Amino acid sequence: MANNENLAREALKTENTKAQMRKGVLEMCILGVISGEELYTSDIIKRLKEADLLVVEGTVYPLLTRLKNGGLLEYKWIESSTGPPRKYYKITPEGENLLNELLESWAQLVKAVSQTTNNQ
Repeated sequence: MANNENLAREALKTENTKAQMRKGVLEMCILGVISGEELYTSDIIKRLKEADLLVVEGTVYPLLTRLKNGGLLEYKWIESSTGPPRKYYKITPEGENLLNELLESWAQLVKAVSQTTNNQ
């Protein structure tokens, strides 16, 4: 029985670590998804889920607000033919600059991880 408990505990640790890794890159991924086009929140969430980032609306909305308040995103309301107006997000020039810096850092991090884990 103790062995099963240890396996379950290790699985939880692994899942928590994976979730923390995804959370750590989520802002960069949101900026990347929005880069080059205006997107509605549900489209952003859909693309993140398609990329297996397993995000939920409760995670994305606060991030979008923080990125907007930081001057990295802006939005505009667009009338919808099927309901209320929708908020469409667009990356700002400052957001594009940050995205480029983050992607550069990400590439360096991936290289360092590959070198240190012998997965070159």
